[in-house]
Amino acid sequence: MNELNLTLENLNPVVIWGANNEYFEIIKKHFPKIKIVARGSDLKVLGDEVEINTFNLKFTEILNHADRFQSLNNNDLEQILGAKISLNPETEANSPRNGGGGDPIVFGPNGIVVKARTANQRKMVDSISNNDIIFAIGPAGTGKTYTAVALAVRALKNKEIKRIILTRPAVEAGENLGFLPGDLKEKIDPYLRPLYDALDDMIPAEKLKAFLENRTIEIAPLAFMRGRTLDNCFVILDEAQNSTDLQLKMFLTRMGPTAKFIVTGDVTQIDLPRKQQSGLNNALRILGEIKGIEIIYLNGDDVVRHKLVKNILRAYGDIQ
Repeated sequence: MNELNLTLENLNPVVIWGANNEYFEIIKKHFPKIKIVARGSDLKVLGDEVEINTFNLKFTEILNHADRFQSLNNNDLEQILGAKISLNPETEANSPRNGGGGDPIVFGPNGIVVKARTANQRKMVDSISNNDIIFAIGPAGTGKTYTAVALAVRALKNKEIKRIILTRPAVEAGENLGFLPGDLKEKIDPYLRPLYDALDDMIPAEKLKAFLENRTIEIAPLAFMRGRTLDNCFVILDEAQNSTDLQLKMFLTRMGPTAKFIVTGDVTQIDLPRKQQSGLNNALRILGEIKGIEIIYLNGDDVVRHKLVKNILRAYGDIQ
């Protein structure tokens, strides 16, 4: 029988074991073939070598998560314990499915680990702690929306906010919404589909359905923000280059005292009618020096789609 002894360093045992040892019991249930004994900050594990090694890998992930976020909840724990273990941890950590290298932002269903994969995505993660409004500007495929949604989901899971609101300008792209079949939701959902896709990666289907039904997560066109005060929530305005100056001003002034806003956009892909100017460029020009607002520019080095996407963007002149 093999033995592994560990000590929790710089971590409160209550964070790891949970109130009344709730998390400790969950961990034990995931490893029925080994004996786990915890006394305060000390941990002893007895059992087969392979089982102990598997436990050690998972427990290290738990400790890393708790150390980074100074918190742990049931969902985080279940996602970490349920994620697949690779025989080659270095390769697995850098796989596209698991978000490349770097610290996890959020753990999704089916073993998905969402991470900041590039330097500028990591800037987004680091900046949200010190700023209440972030502008993430860059070409298609740089992960700006996906990273923003991950930060919102993390804040919700950590109970830092009560709601997530995701919004986009409903630009018809050549079609008039009034002539499209279906009710309002059916008409606008195609424009909001990328936001749903990101959420699908981060929240189990049944829980996401419940969040949408009870409006813990709200996805709506930008026009629906008018007249509201958005407080105790994490709000993302996606495709902001397709908002006018007045629309963007309207959106930013909806912000309540305890809200976080992320505005994403690509100034090279403006779909507004020719007579209308995007409000995003003006906002970037006049708001950059305000304390609490951070502007982050993503570029070709941040493209995380197919390797050809970067070359396509370069050919069109969207990146250098």
